[in-house]
Amino acid sequence: MLDVRRLRLLRELARRGTIAAVAEALSFSPSAVSQQLGVLEREAGLPLLERTGRRVRLTPAGQNLVRHAEAVLERLEQADADLAEARGGLAGALRIGAFPTATRAIVPAALVALARRHPALEPMVCETDPAAVAHALRAGDLDVALVHSYDFVPAEREPGLTTEPLYGEAMYLAEPAGGTPGAPGADADRPSVGDLPQPPPAPDQDAALRAHARSPWITATPGTLCHAMTTRACQAAGFTPRVRHQVDEFATVLALVAAGQGVAVVPQLGVAGPADPAVHLTRLVMQRRTRLAFRSGAGTHPAVAAFGAALRAAVPPDLAGSRAEA
Repeated sequence: MLDVRRLRLLRELARRGTIAAVAEALSFSPSAVSQQLGVLEREAGLPLLERTGRRVRLTPAGQNLVRHAEAVLERLEQADADLAEARGGLAGALRIGAFPTATRAIVPAALVALARRHPALEPMVCETDPAAVAHALRAGDLDVALVHSYDFVPAEREPGLTTEPLYGEAMYLAEPAGGTPGAPGADADRPSVGDLPQPPPAPDQDAALRAHARSPWITATPGTLCHAMTTRACQAAGFTPRVRHQVDEFATVLALVAAGQGVAVVPQLGVAGPADPAVHLTRLVMQRRTRLAFRSGAGTHPAVAAFGAALRAAVPPDLAGSRAEA
C-alpha cells in the first residue's frame, strides 16, 4: 500500500524540482526526503526518479503516480470537509493568506462577520505574496488564501488547487500632479476616492503609458506579480520602464509619486484613502482580478465556505460589479 505522506512528497518534488526545495518547504531534512522517496520507489516496484545534476526528474511512471496522488489528496480533502460538516459547529484555527491591500480593505469586515456567526472559529491571517500562496497551501501552511492576477500577468493553473472569483479592480497610472506636458489627462483633477472607478479608462492605454517612456518609474520588487505587471504593460506600449524605486507598499508608492520621484501603475484598492492633490490618476483599461484559493476538494469544508461567504459580503459595491469577470 502506498503511503499518502510519501505521495505528497513526490507531488511537491514534481512542482519544486529539487529535494532541497521540498525539504525547505515542508520542514524536513534533505536526507529525510530522499529516504522517504526511496521507500516510495520500493513500494512502487519501479524507478520514479532520474537524477540530472543537482535536479531530479520524474520518470514517466513517477509522473503518472503524481497524477494519482493529486486525485488521492483531493479526495482526502473532501473527506475532511465531510467530517467537519458532520461534527457541526465551526471551531479551531483557519489559516488565511492575503495580500496587503485586501488585508486592509476587505478582510477585516469579513472577519467581523465570521466572528459573529462562528465565534469558536479562530481565523489567523498571514500576509502572503500571491506568488507564494500555492506552495503554502499545498504544504498545509495555509487553509485558504486570496490571490490576484493582472491582464499582463495571467494566473497559471496550479495542480492541487482550486480558485473562485471574488472581484476585479481598475488600474491607474499615478503621476505627479500636472504630469508630463501633453500627457493624457494631465490637466484634469485627480478623482476622489468616492469617484473611483467612475472615470472612464484612457482612450489609449498604450499612449498614456508611452507618455512616460523617459520618466523614472516606481515598481514593486522583482519577483512579484505587481513588478511583472508594470514591466509587461510598459513593454506592450513599446518601451521598457526605467526603474528608479522598488517599493511594494502602495501608500509609499503614492507618496513617492507625490514627491516627484516617478510614475507608477497602482490598483484601485491601492489608491483608497484621502485624495492627494499632488498625485494625478489616469484610469487604465487593464484590471487586477482577485480570487479565493484553496486545496482542491476543500471548497466544501464549512470553515473555508464560511470565510468565502463572509469575503463576498465584504466586497465593496464599486468592486462587486467586476466579480463576474474576475
